[in-house]
Amino acid sequence: MAAAVAWIAILLWQPYVIAEQPQYRVLPARIVLDGSDSVQQFSVVEVRRGQVSARVVDPSLKIDIDDDSIAMINDRQVRAISNGATTLRCSVGDETIEVPVVVQNADSPYQQSFRNDVQSVLAKAGCSMGACHGALAGKGGFRLSLRGYDPAHDYNTITREARGRRIELADPGRSLLLAKPTGALPHKGGIKLETGSRHYRILADWIAQGAKGPADTDARLQKITVMPEVATLAPGDQSQVLVQAHYDDGRVVDVTHLSKFSATDESVARVDNEGLATVVGSGEAAVLVWFGSKVVLARMVVPYQFQIADSVYAASAKRNFIDEENLNQLRKLNLAPSPRCDDTVFLRRSTLDTIGRLPTPAERDRFFSDPPQTRRDLWIERLLASEDFVSYWTYRWSDMLLINGTRLRPVAVKTYYQWVRDRVRKNQPWDEFVREILTATGRSDENGATNFYALHQSPEDMTENACQAFLGLSIGCAKCHNHPLEKWTNDQYYAMANLFARVRAKGWGGDGRNGDGIRTLFVSAAGDLIQPNRGRPQPPAPLDSPPIEIDDPSDRRLVLADWMTSPDNPYFARSISNRLWANFFGRGLVEEVDDLRLSNPASNEPLLKKLADHLVAIDFDLKQQMRLMLQSETYQRSSIALPENKPESKYHSRYYPRRLMAEVLLDSIDQVVGTSSQFTEIAFPGADKQKTDFYSTGTKAIELYDSAVNSYFLKTFGRNPREITCECERSEEQSMVQVLHLSNGDTLNPKLAMENNVIGNAIDNDLSGREFVRMMFLRAFAREPNEQESRRLLAILAEYETDRRTGLEDATWSILTSAEFTFNY
Repeated sequence: MAAAVAWIAILLWQPYVIAEQPQYRVLPARIVLDGSDSVQQFSVVEVRRGQVSARVVDPSLKIDIDDDSIAMINDRQVRAISNGATTLRCSVGDETIEVPVVVQNADSPYQQSFRNDVQSVLAKAGCSMGACHGALAGKGGFRLSLRGYDPAHDYNTITREARGRRIELADPGRSLLLAKPTGALPHKGGIKLETGSRHYRILADWIAQGAKGPADTDARLQKITVMPEVATLAPGDQSQVLVQAHYDDGRVVDVTHLSKFSATDESVARVDNEGLATVVGSGEAAVLVWFGSKVVLARMVVPYQFQIADSVYAASAKRNFIDEENLNQLRKLNLAPSPRCDDTVFLRRSTLDTIGRLPTPAERDRFFSDPPQTRRDLWIERLLASEDFVSYWTYRWSDMLLINGTRLRPVAVKTYYQWVRDRVRKNQPWDEFVREILTATGRSDENGATNFYALHQSPEDMTENACQAFLGLSIGCAKCHNHPLEKWTNDQYYAMANLFARVRAKGWGGDGRNGDGIRTLFVSAAGDLIQPNRGRPQPPAPLDSPPIEIDDPSDRRLVLADWMTSPDNPYFARSISNRLWANFFGRGLVEEVDDLRLSNPASNEPLLKKLADHLVAIDFDLKQQMRLMLQSETYQRSSIALPENKPESKYHSRYYPRRLMAEVLLDSIDQVVGTSSQFTEIAFPGADKQKTDFYSTGTKAIELYDSAVNSYFLKTFGRNPREITCECERSEEQSMVQVLHLSNGDTLNPKLAMENNVIGNAIDNDLSGREFVRMMFLRAFAREPNEQESRRLLAILAEYETDRRTGLEDATWSILTSAEFTFNY
């Protein structure tokens, strides 16, 4: 009987054992070698539960090839020998994987290409990088274009300069191009090439073949691909990234040995110069691969070492697709979602995140008077419909648009701010908002949007700031050369900038001190921006788009606006969705929020794509997008970490506490204490100040028109100075200066001492100590104090029996300097 039970147990367990057994795959699954010098690196990877592990397989792997007269194997590489077909066999244990191998054109000597081979070797070796000869001034009198973006220039430099000594056609080894990087001659850059290496042979063969230059008939690189595109790994695993280049003549070439590799998150994985990635931590990361001005990502998923039942995810509440995508990722990473926060936390959190202030006790009472099942949704609707929503989001967009009284005249500041406020109040769709700015014309005191062009007065500045603000793209590097990490070229930069070349203005502009500040913006029918590297205009075109006629007299910005705000633009909806996400969740899906380059991948790419698609589907209605985020269970999670999610900080298994932004913190202090701040000066660079009458008593910090208002508190707590279009200008870092300012600075203590504040009113109304503590907790935290908190503060009050006012001030100070008050959680 016991034996029968044991056998049944084995039968029941066997399917699970089989499911856990790894299978194996060879990448690539088919090898085509084109040319006598063709080589393909391959990798044997594990497949578990349908997911490619890409882990480097045990060294006991056996590899052979059926016909070594057609191709040979050397260190996980297949090399062409002669035309024909054969089979590569890789055996792991009892499993053998067969890979077809086809060799063609092996009888035709391969002609090394300067454009595709020589420049790739120079880039791989670091010769054309910014730290070496790719610097603007070059090194040692030898200057190459950065990463080889200008083949004609580089060919001329190598073959014509230095009296031709860099190339010796009769004896390639004596060429400076080979003698210096191999150490045969002194080289300040050290040894970059090994004599006899594959890269050495490419350069030597090119010289021996006549050192031919780039030609119009050269095969052009279309794209690069990686294998595996996504790999599931574990800490300690190693994974080889393979790279293939696809050319317009149909060839697919292994360029792993010529590619540059870097890790996007070295806390998860690191990668060496040959594309071998080593996993060091858990999470999602990627290897950025660069070859021939093309970039691509090889993604890696490394689950955390927690054991979480599938039932946990199945039982988790799901309100919309945000929760679906978030839980999919948490399941993939073995992270547990924190439970829902309580109603009090949600009330305070959502109010701060949506309208930039604390909920009042009266609002709290109204919130809790609604049915528990609907109170959160009803509160969200009140937030989105409030006037404080208009003030808060006008301020946030003013940060992005750089409304700054040191750079604009007072009338321009006010008009620009009021223009933004009017659009926020009307809930103007985001695409229309951006279109109005891009195509603005008229007087700066009548059409506030024209002041975008007062702040950015050259076509280059207009281009860079529009791309940064509305697309999350920093293309400034392409002003001088092809972008080193992205696909944007120097030609694309000037084609884009030429769209702004005919913007003109007359009247006052510049700083905000003198004159009436009125400018009239118009568009000329002629005029172009000269591209310095070519000495002629680049045909005007949006990024990745065909050019328009250069002699077309119509406003080119209309074409730009159509392209930028199009539902098909791959950046526009992503950029604003990411900004909104960062506001409500504490960090962007892409971080920094305005850095949407390929080499900075999203922490949850499927979720960001769905958010962008949803925004397009709702016609760029930002309030609807905010509602979606606020209603999600992902947003409404507790900020208290569980043991099974404590190590992570970017996958949103919980809400991340963060310090209140400077303006919100100052307004919250005033709101709790019953005071107001005075804003009477504009601070210009160089400590020069000028009086302003823009702001009446009672104006909140979140209602200020611009960032030039003099306020030591706001500056100390990291407000955005609005000097450059970058969210990085705002700081949420904590510092000792902030602590000292709250402790004994001239902001909090004078407010506590004011006669008619909440403390004075409490004394006048003869509130008991317990009543005062309860009132202050409701004002500051939207909750009742617990018994321990009450006892602690009542003990403070008891120490001041003869000076009640000081006791109430000290108790209030304790509340306002606490982490619970200064953070949103």
